[in-house]
Amino acid sequence: MNVEEILDQMDELVDKSTRMPLINKNLIEAEKIGNLLDALRLNIPVEVRQARAIVADRSEIIQTARREGETIIRAAEERARKMVAEEEIVKSAQLRATEMMSNAQQKSREMRRGAFDFSEDMLRKTEEALAARLGEVRSVRQSLRNPATIAQEKPE
Repeated sequence: MNVEEILDQMDELVDKSTRMPLINKNLIEAEKIGNLLDALRLNIPVEVRQARAIVADRSEIIQTARREGETIIRAAEERARKMVAEEEIVKSAQLRATEMMSNAQQKSREMRRGAFDFSEDMLRKTEEALAARLGEVRSVRQSLRNPATIAQEKPE
């Protein structure tokens, strides 16, 4: 059962509650509400765990990009050292090594930026979903605290 289904059940429970004449209040079964609140508590952490996994993936992608960049730079430096035999070869090797280092750094920056953008987008979407669910929960809780509001909303 997901958060929306639990909230729907809570709303249905409120709608089906027995109205007490003269005191203008509704009776709601505490056990049923308690069970639904427990289920709600169990389901919210799933979304939180998903957000944590996204953050962990972001860090892993950045680390991989860093390692690849360092590997490319080391390979370029090693290749440049091997080409020191003649002056013409040395100049060519230095130029190529510089280009490779620049390309590796650019690729590393692009990969980091892509990982950051992806992570930022996923975290934003998760934050929006959590905020929406939190607003729903607060609304239901407020409705439960204010039985007069429920009585006004419920047709007689």
